[in-house]
Formats: sequence, C-alpha cells, structure tokens
Amino acid sequence: MKDPGPIPTAAGGLPLLGHLVPLLRNPLEFLTRLPRHGDLVRVRLGPLQALVVCDPALVSHVLRDERTFDKGGPAFDRAREVAGNGLVTCPHSDHRRQRRLIQPAFHPTRLPGYAQAATTRTAEATGSWQDGEILDVLAVTQELTARITVDTLFSTTPPPDLLTQALDDLNTIFNNISVRMVTPPPLDRLPTRRNRRYHQARARLPRTLHHLVTERRATGIDHGDLLSMLLTAHDHDSGPAEQMLTDDEITEQIVTFFLAATETSAAALAWALHLLGQHPEIEERLHAEVDTVLGGRPATHADLPRLELTGRILTETLRLWPPAWFLTRTCTADTHLGRYPVPIGTTIFYSAHLLHRQADLYPDPDRFDPDRWASGHLLPPRREAFIPFGGGARKCIGDRYATNEMVLALATITTRWRLQPLPGSRVRPILGAAMSPGGLRMRAVNRELRQ
Repeated sequence: MKDPGPIPTAAGGLPLLGHLVPLLRNPLEFLTRLPRHGDLVRVRLGPLQALVVCDPALVSHVLRDERTFDKGGPAFDRAREVAGNGLVTCPHSDHRRQRRLIQPAFHPTRLPGYAQAATTRTAEATGSWQDGEILDVLAVTQELTARITVDTLFSTTPPPDLLTQALDDLNTIFNNISVRMVTPPPLDRLPTRRNRRYHQARARLPRTLHHLVTERRATGIDHGDLLSMLLTAHDHDSGPAEQMLTDDEITEQIVTFFLAATETSAAALAWALHLLGQHPEIEERLHAEVDTVLGGRPATHADLPRLELTGRILTETLRLWPPAWFLTRTCTADTHLGRYPVPIGTTIFYSAHLLHRQADLYPDPDRFDPDRWASGHLLPPRREAFIPFGGGARKCIGDRYATNEMVLALATITTRWRLQPLPGSRVRPILGAAMSPGGLRMRAVNRELRQ
C-alpha cells in the first residue's frame, strides 16, 4: 500500500496549548472547518493529541467496531467521574452483560407506560402558564424532562428534599462537564469554586440515588417503573454471581439514565421551540397537524403514528443541534482508519454536529427543513451521516423512549400554545453536557384566547 503520508493537522494550533483556544472560543466553528483538511485530522489540546474523524463512513466504522474503538477519551473519562461503570460509560468487556440486563426495561411493550409520564407532566407544566408570560425556555424544558425522568424511574415520587438535591446536583454537573472535557490535568484539580461545587455534586448524586435503590429493594414491591425493572432483571447467560444487577450497579445505571435522558431531551425540545419561532410557516403546519390529531387535548402514545410532521421537526432539530455534539473513543489495538495507520492508545474524536452540517451530506445544511425527512424525498439523508444517538452496538438504548417523549411534549405544548421569540433576543449555543440554547426567552401565547 502506498504511504499516505502524515495525517493532516488542523490549522490554528498554538505552542503548548495546541488547538485548545479555538476549541474553547468557538468549538462549533472550529469543528465544521476540519473536513477541509481531510477525512482524518490531527488536533492537539495541551498535551493531548487526538484524531478527529470527519467522514461519515469512517465514523460508522468507529461506532460499529466497539472492541477496537472502545469507550474512552476525555468525554467518557469525565462521564465516568459521575456515572461510574454504567451502560454508556462501561468498557466493551462489560457492555454485553449490562445491555442484556437492561434491554427489557426498554422493550416496546414498556414504552406506552413510560409515555404517560410525558403526557401528564407536559399537560401539568403548560397548564400553569399565563397568556403573555415570558418563559425561560431552557429552564422550563429542563424541569419538565427532569420530572418526566423521575416519574419513569420512580412511580412513587422521592421525598422532595432528596429530589431537589438530586436535580441541583445534576445541573451543576451539566454546567461543568464540557469545560472539564478539554481542561488538562492538573488544572482540573485546582481548588476553584467551580471545581469544588462540581466534585461535591458528583459525589453526592450517586449517594442520593443509592439511598433510593436500597429503600426500594427493601420493600420488595414491583411498581412497574424502570427501577423495578432493573431490580428484577435477570441474565441467564451469565454466571450465577452476574445474573442480577447489584445495588451499586443499579445506582450507576440510574445516574446514567438521569444524565442521558434529562439534559439531552431538554436541549432538543428547547431548540425545537426556538426553530419553530424562527419559522412561522412550519409552525402553522404543526398547529394544523396537532389540531387535527389532538383536538386540543394532550398527546398520548397512541397518537404518535399520526404526529408525522411533529416527528420530522424533532428529527431535523436533532440534525441541526444534536445534544451529544462531541464524543470520544480510544483505540485498543493498532488499526487503520481509511488510508492511515492508527496506533493503539490513540484518542479518537467524532462529532454529530460536524457530520450533520456537511453540505455534501445535507444540501443547504444550515436550513431548517423538516421535509428532508419526509417519505419519498428525492435525496434521503444517508443513514450513517445521522448520529444523534450514536450507532453500532453502543447506540443509545433509550433512543425510542427519548424520541417519543420529545414528540409528545412538543405536540402537547403546541396544541394549546404558540411561543413567540422576543424582539432583539440573542440565542447562542451553550456547550455543556448537551448543546443547549442559551438566552432563549419566549412569550407564551394562548392559541385558544387569540383565535
């Protein structure tokens, strides 16, 4: 094979700091410029060198070969600080057993029951809005998805003080984890106020949730919620000692579910409402759909097949603003990516945002166009180029749960309300544990009163 030469290096690197400054200053712009260098691009973050995969076929290869490209690198190292060895963060060697134990909790027959939480909580939240009220949209969606997650996990609501503490700790973790991803040691251990609050939250959250797990196991009652499913899960293919999840393992799975379900769904739902406010013609079509399907009532699981445009709006939102925007893997063996040899121990970066904004994959990529996902579209998007939930064996186990939750919430909100953007407001992406819309304040308009 002809020597391909060195892997190209991204422009703009600085001595000692490498590409840390442009990545922190404007990470989305930095990432979207990388494909012009090639399918595989070398970057340096302080002492860390990594390869960014820019080609969808190569990203698909990384995601499908989870043994060679194992969970690892800055993103998962930071996630393990909080979630331990949960399903999302565990290495390949532990994944198959955990997946087999947890998969029944997300069986299609369980989804209608989980969907009821989205219906009930969204109707409850929007029922308290006042016509003309100014909403901090991200705060609203964060509280909403957190309540839905709690109801899904615990059919009996935890004590208010424990719940408040857990949600506060989640917010602290969300607001700090992305900065820590690109902060090299020993800066991440400096006794700053930010670091102290983060470490307190990441230590306290598992303790809080472990207390709820041990209390529930002691009762021996199956409440039909996700926690009960985890407590009773069996894997008959494992040895006797591994056939059930321990309380510590269940705690890690609950922390994982909180992290994966709450902030990501909140961010996507907030972005969808923002995009609808910027595109009134699509908003009008959405209102026509929910009026026809729902007739003014909250959306339920049975309505999902008829909420076609609502689903496409969420899919296009996940393309433009994927919450899991930047993830990492680690090579466990010498291998190749495309033309280039990649040695063991190499850190791999890949970005849904980078793929989803490439013009050769998505014509007019910055345009909000839900109809690009319509059946019969002339140029359907390439499957491997759309990865909001990852791919391969490590694809998000709760992707259908999350999609259902967001569609039901969006339909229930818009059947009664129109959220109008405020004149002069400036919305910007905040890159925390998820990519969220910062500064998003909108006016709630009661559609029934304004007709």
